[in-house]
Amino acid sequence: MSGKPTPTSAPKRRGRRAPTSTQPDSSTGPCRVCIYIRRSTDDEHQPFSLLAQRTALRKYVESHPDWVIVCEFEDDASGATTDRPGLKKALDAAKAGMFDVLLVYRVDRFSRSLAHFIDLAATLDAANVRFSSATEPVDTGGAIGRMMLQFLAVFAEFERNMIIDRVKSGMTAKASKGQWAGGNRPYGYLVDRDTQRLVPHPDEAPILRDIFHLYTRDRLGTRAIATELNSRGVPNRTGKKWSGHTINRILDNPAYLGDIAYRDILVPDAHDALIDRDTFRRAHDIANARGDVQTQRAMSDSDYYLTGLLTCPQCGQRYIGTSAKGRTRRYRYYTCFTRTRYGKHATCTAPRLPADDLDHMILRALHDFYTTAEPVLAAMIDRAHAQHDTTSDDRRAELTAIAHQITSTENAIDRYHAAFENGTMDDATAGPRIRELRQRLAQLQARHTELDAGLTSQPEPPPPGTIARIRDHLSTIMTSGTATERKAAIEVLIAEVQLTDQGVVPVFKIPTDTTMPPPETDGGTSGVPPVRTMVRSVEPRGLEPLTPALQRRLHTVDAC
Repeated sequence: MSGKPTPTSAPKRRGRRAPTSTQPDSSTGPCRVCIYIRRSTDDEHQPFSLLAQRTALRKYVESHPDWVIVCEFEDDASGATTDRPGLKKALDAAKAGMFDVLLVYRVDRFSRSLAHFIDLAATLDAANVRFSSATEPVDTGGAIGRMMLQFLAVFAEFERNMIIDRVKSGMTAKASKGQWAGGNRPYGYLVDRDTQRLVPHPDEAPILRDIFHLYTRDRLGTRAIATELNSRGVPNRTGKKWSGHTINRILDNPAYLGDIAYRDILVPDAHDALIDRDTFRRAHDIANARGDVQTQRAMSDSDYYLTGLLTCPQCGQRYIGTSAKGRTRRYRYYTCFTRTRYGKHATCTAPRLPADDLDHMILRALHDFYTTAEPVLAAMIDRAHAQHDTTSDDRRAELTAIAHQITSTENAIDRYHAAFENGTMDDATAGPRIRELRQRLAQLQARHTELDAGLTSQPEPPPPGTIARIRDHLSTIMTSGTATERKAAIEVLIAEVQLTDQGVVPVFKIPTDTTMPPPETDGGTSGVPPVRTMVRSVEPRGLEPLTPALQRRLHTVDAC
């Protein structure tokens, strides 16, 4: 039986592509929305506060019946970076599938960098999350929206660059007029509101000058200066404790010369200088000469007498003690730290110095100097008197400022006591604050006493017999002293040893009545070196008897 062929169904026509997963299917439920808001520092005069953005986005979501807000993230940071806590949380939530659409008020709220924007959009697309803007025709669910997204990202970056250029141009224009360009004011200055120029701070300016004096005259390090200021109870510009880093930045700031330096703009004498140029240059030279912090080692009990006193004239690093073993003996040297650390690859070619000869010559220079030290020390005392007179005005100004702070602190303590007695403040609140103020008061009073004593006292020469006692002690340790005694004498009596074209230049300290006590009767076996460290030392160009060369006998000449 023949039959008709069984009809087959016609082939299906290829129709429109099914929606991708980035197009939420309303049949599965409402569209889950995450709103992201951001405010940065350049929005102070624009209507983009967090509250305004949040309100606008909520209204926008309410206008879409099938949309519901499931999460919200915010940032108060620049759009130039993606390192934002709120943005990171939003991306993590997107990867976890917590929402379908990331909604922002404007594209520039999401990012102001085109490169970052493309990366962020790719991250959202990989997580099947659409990106949408409430005020712009952007929705990455369609090709046109993705194209508009990139256009708007370009304009967002352009706007950010324009803002940066305007700010830089404004700061450059101010700097060229000798005005403070902007940012945090330098310690020791205030910014005049009318002229926008720096003017000395009445309380901080004396402290600022003292910082430079401690560094250049008393040879304290940056951390030692910070410790000294903290012990006085002097706060820094922000009201916090000092650090060595803060002191280092102060010593390197040309604003204290009266100059304005911003980018390629330099306006000399734009405002009153707090530091003269010679002092600033000397501070810069000292900082360069001190070299690597790791070489700033405290004087040790090694047999190298000049440890920490020699500075390489080529690279500025310290010389350290090294040795080499020969066939019959051990040879001792002072070698530049750079050469020791990097060996044959070192860029510094400074020669090694024979330690035995150099140690002996420095000891001999000490003894020779103290045979004729009285006239040189008299000249140094006259110089110290001149320095005392130069800084007296600053110290009087600091004394006046501290007296005012003492009065204010005492009044504050009285107010806390009165509040506690009247029952308006409990002990848990008043007690800690009173203790803090009392500690501050004690520091201020101690500094007041120190300044007052310094203003009434003048540097004096050592008492009679001090020079002879030091000379006799040096004679004793050179003939029969131990290595520890000789090294200790050098540490106490010499500030540094300079290496110059003329030879070796030891720089001596000014002795006091307690610099060098008589030698111990036990021959130095007590374990305590028979010397005491001096409180103050002269600056590098103090007493400088010259030596011709390392290979020849040291001849002491008159000090500079």
